[in-house]
Amino acid sequence: MPGENLTRDEARERARLLTVHGYEVALDLRSATEPAPATGPRTFRSTTTIRFACAEEGAATFADLLAPHVHSVTLNGVSLAVDQVFDGSRVALTGLARENELVVDAACAYSRTGEGLHHFADPEDGEIYLYTQYEPADARRVFANFEQPDLKAPFDFRVTAPAHWVVLSNGAETAREELTGPGEPAATWTFATTRPISTYITAVAAGPYHYVADHYTRELPDGSTLDIPLGALCRRGLARHFDPEDIFEVTKQGLDFFHEHFGYPYPFGKYDQAFVPEYNIGAMENPGLVTFREEYVFRGRTTRAAYQGRANTLLHEMSHMWFGDLVTMEWWDDLWLKESFADFMGAFSLVEATRFEEGWIAFANRRKAWAYRADQLPSTHPITADIRDLEDAKLNFDGITYAKGASVLKQLVAYVGREAFLEGARRYFQRHAYGNTRLDDLLAVLGETSGRDMAEWAKAWLGTAGVNALTPHVTYDATGRITELSVLQEAPDSHPTLRPHRVAVGLYRLAEPGGAVVRYARAEVDVTGTRTAVPELAGEEAPLLVLVNDDDLTYCKTRFDEVSLSNLRGCLGDITDPLARALCWSALWNMTRDGLLPARDFLGLVQDFGGRETEIGVLQMVHAWAFTALHHYSAPPRREAAAHELSAAALGELRRALPGSDHQLAWARFFAGCAVSDADFQLLAGLLAGTARIDGLEVDQELRWQFTEPLAANGIAGEADLAAELARDDTASGRRHHVRCLAARPSAEVKERAWQDVVESDRLSNALVEATIAGFGQSGQRELLAPYLPRYFEAIERVWRERTIEIGMAVVRGLFPMLQGNRRALDATDAWLGDHADAPPALRRLVLEARDDLARALRAQAADAR
Repeated sequence: MPGENLTRDEARERARLLTVHGYEVALDLRSATEPAPATGPRTFRSTTTIRFACAEEGAATFADLLAPHVHSVTLNGVSLAVDQVFDGSRVALTGLARENELVVDAACAYSRTGEGLHHFADPEDGEIYLYTQYEPADARRVFANFEQPDLKAPFDFRVTAPAHWVVLSNGAETAREELTGPGEPAATWTFATTRPISTYITAVAAGPYHYVADHYTRELPDGSTLDIPLGALCRRGLARHFDPEDIFEVTKQGLDFFHEHFGYPYPFGKYDQAFVPEYNIGAMENPGLVTFREEYVFRGRTTRAAYQGRANTLLHEMSHMWFGDLVTMEWWDDLWLKESFADFMGAFSLVEATRFEEGWIAFANRRKAWAYRADQLPSTHPITADIRDLEDAKLNFDGITYAKGASVLKQLVAYVGREAFLEGARRYFQRHAYGNTRLDDLLAVLGETSGRDMAEWAKAWLGTAGVNALTPHVTYDATGRITELSVLQEAPDSHPTLRPHRVAVGLYRLAEPGGAVVRYARAEVDVTGTRTAVPELAGEEAPLLVLVNDDDLTYCKTRFDEVSLSNLRGCLGDITDPLARALCWSALWNMTRDGLLPARDFLGLVQDFGGRETEIGVLQMVHAWAFTALHHYSAPPRREAAAHELSAAALGELRRALPGSDHQLAWARFFAGCAVSDADFQLLAGLLAGTARIDGLEVDQELRWQFTEPLAANGIAGEADLAAELARDDTASGRRHHVRCLAARPSAEVKERAWQDVVESDRLSNALVEATIAGFGQSGQRELLAPYLPRYFEAIERVWRERTIEIGMAVVRGLFPMLQGNRRALDATDAWLGDHADAPPALRRLVLEARDDLARALRAQAADAR
């Protein structure tokens, strides 16, 4: 639509003109339970009143609104001709006064893509559940507004809905009025006026949600008491699986932590946390009504790592109440001012305030892996990015903005000192509460509290892209003692910046012959330039292993010297410190991705040492890397043999794992994912039927689906078998699993149907699109998928043009012919990029990223073949 992709320049001009005093938004959601219309989208009534000032009398601007129909537009009491002022995405406003009132009465569309107001019909009980998701700019799908983060305002929400529903918004409920009249009983809820917030963090949830209440109390330094009502909610069908006690425990621990360290009381009244269906992202920091994907309500047994991940997300979103909601970036260039901080503070508070004291291990092993990958893509960018428009903004919710930014902040805390960092945060909140900021505003307070010049640090770490590699170089004397140990720093040609790194270098040896590998010496050093000596370690006896970036102090790819790498092949599982071991796994994986370590060697390390990994989160990450190594990085001629070796090792570890343990469950999932032989499939079928058993392994419904998918993908479980499994679990989650398994079957007809459902039709919701794509691409079906290589490139521009950006991203990423893994696929990608230089930049970015993954896979396959 014209004007749908708001540019930064347009937003700056509108911010120069306007000051928004407040919004009144009335939504009538009774239509959600009515039958869908025969034609056109299902809609709801949205009436918005905006009061705002204009700096230049007589000036013109526009309001944002994506709606199929507008009933009326009234500006300063004058009715405007809708067909002249509304173009489908913008409401033109001319002849503005110093003070203005705009009223827009519209029919807005419910969403089935997770953008705007999402409409979900629960197959289990037929109930309707609604929730909103706006970031970066989908509030305009629900009400007319000025959709940019720096035009903050107070909001008054009023919602009419079926009377038996739970209806929530950012503010606390202040009134509920029962409505009389024909039809289903209804009511109107009125909510407290919010503090000034941005449009993208306003929120509504409505439906017959299962709601549990609690409260948090804290005495403040001034002697007053802060009492925060807490709520947690999910669909009724998930209530039997819901564990609000654990959610509230982590919530209270987080609130304690942030109140203690931020020195600014939680400013938004109540604190509800909604776990909602078909959610596109992990969670969203709407103040007073945080939303999470409902997969965080665990339907079956899961591992400690999953609970840790949920706790981290709870705390990540909570930290946003200060970093992002109270103080908000001016434009999406400084998205990192909220996301990097939330990612860092989530891990920081997780370790210091909850039972998950191992949180930094997961951060080093899992979160940084996301950053390292993103920072080596052709689309990498500085943490402070150049965001030209909303499509740029949408794609910038990436591993750079989140995980690299968080990694850099972890280093910043070491650089300026913990207390200086936290005092800087406190001043930042006090100085800019309810306002908008840029990078310089944060650097100013950190400079004040630390006494350091932040400009050079910011230039090196925030203003440049790319990841450095650090490698130890060691020389020895005749007695075997170290004469010199240096750290060599490299940067890729595409991003040649060498940065200052504060690192620890650890030396490891056997505690006793054949025993544990422990650290016996450690030195911290500031690495600058291409070579930095570590004089403190000169004279030490020869180590078994030199670990650069011990304790994970900086953000870098770690390499090994030849002696350390050779020794690691025999001692990785003997390293006693779990963080050091996690860092070694991460370094080995980065070497595999870079073609420096053959995939067969990495898979061999998984087979030799995976069973000895004590940290369940690290083990699950290693399993994910092993799948990538097998399916994408193994040389094609030996891929089948490698698959048999890996499945045999996985089964062995499954049988050896402690019955009922997290490790047993992780190995069961891994075995199902790499099952390849008839015997493997017979075991999975037997575990499903109850004719086979592994002591301590409970095959609950979630695990049943994980065992069923490989049987479907290999033609063993047919349509009738999948229907029977759905009959056992005819729920929203069960239907997603069922759709994925249906699309996984090895049939040309099945693949064509899946392609039609996703590419040529918009009948599926976002969650079912995701499930169909996941089933469509099976590693063992490369020949079946080959015909879709040219069709993919014929379709993606049309898909990008006709579908929402969320669905467009899912299709472009998910259906890229990665599994072809050959030169033909790379050439086809290059041909499309060459012929479509004028394609939308966001679309080209997605294809470039996929192309980079494919080229990396081909290089890794060549290394494995050698």
